[in-house]
Amino acid sequence: MEVLGISIGWILIVLGALFLLIEATNPGFFIAVPGTVMIILGTLFVLGVDVFGSPIGVIAGVVTALAAAAVTVWFYSRITPDENPPTTLSRDSVIGLEGLVTKEVEPESIRGKVAIEGVEWSARSVDGIIPAGTKVVVVRSEGVHIVVEEMK
Repeated sequence: MEVLGISIGWILIVLGALFLLIEATNPGFFIAVPGTVMIILGTLFVLGVDVFGSPIGVIAGVVTALAAAAVTVWFYSRITPDENPPTTLSRDSVIGLEGLVTKEVEPESIRGKVAIEGVEWSARSVDGIIPAGTKVVVVRSEGVHIVVEEMK
């Protein structure tokens, strides 16, 4: 099949390569599989395999496309980093967590600071002054700060 003198196979190959180029510059795994399938099917067309003309051609095209998709998914899973996405602590999710006082915490002021999982929070104490270096537990959150008490 030809469109304006250009083989459908070559059009698919070029579009597939374009999809892979877009995927390489903006990763997200949205167009890697279709790009690979287009290249494989385009190659079959260029090689003269009649993908639409016979039942065997249709089966060969479908099997080849599925195999290309499976290999692409496998390859993509091997080259992507195997790490969990970063999580962000919210003021409500820190309740019950332990932390370390980095700046003295007082009951009537939120100038105190507590580090929890590497994040520093403005804090006040339930009662009494808690010096820097003391382990604390978060008992509640209020507005933009947390309320802590010294661990027993």
